[in-house]
Formats: sequence, C-alpha cells, structure tokens
Amino acid sequence: MPRLHHVTSVRNRESIRTYGLDWSRMGAARGIAGSRGPEVEGCFLCVDPHEVDWFIFLNNTGGPVDVWAVDGIEVGELLLSPEGHHYFPGRIEPGRLTLVRQDVPAGRSLANDAGA
Repeated sequence: MPRLHHVTSVRNRESIRTYGLDWSRMGAARGIAGSRGPEVEGCFLCVDPHEVDWFIFLNNTGGPVDVWAVDGIEVGELLLSPEGHHYFPGRIEPGRLTLVRQDVPAGRSLANDAGA
C-alpha cells in the first residue's frame, strides 16, 4: 500500500493533531488553492511526490505549509474532484497521520529539500 500525503497550512497543525483531517473543520486557514471553504466533502491526498510538489507550489494559504503522511488508505478508495485531484470521501483520524515535513515555505519542493 503506497503512502499518501496531504499538504496544508501550518495553521491547521494543532487541529489535525487533535481531530485528524476533517473538511468540516476547515476555517483556521484557507485551503491550499486559496478557497475559504471545502471544495469537496473529503480530504485531498497526493498519490506521488510530484503531486506533493505541485500542491506546495500551488500554496495560496498565505504562509508555509506542512506535509502529512497518510497511512491505511488505498488509492482505490480515492475519488477525483472535478478538477482532477484525488480525495478521500471521509474524515481521516489522527492515528493514520504523521507530520513528515513542517514549515515548508511557498515554492520549496520536497525534491529541493532532498538535494535533488
């Protein structure tokens, strides 16, 4: 099972640690694309490192982002948004999440951090 990832504003860190990924709690910060409310009833997830980089570069949250690893979800459980992005149609509890990168500035990819 591949490890999936979620990119979000650092302002959501404490909420995610407490409640997990829950689109109904959106409000501490804008969505990664700059939206003020949920775009879908679910949580956007990246299926490969290129998507993680794309969401980091897309960052319209007004500050740095965190990257969370998501365990226990199969790619086949994901749906596609109208814009073509993968999302899980449910909440993801904190026990499935690991903060793997924090305070990533806008325009800074994971590949850049790895020295690639």
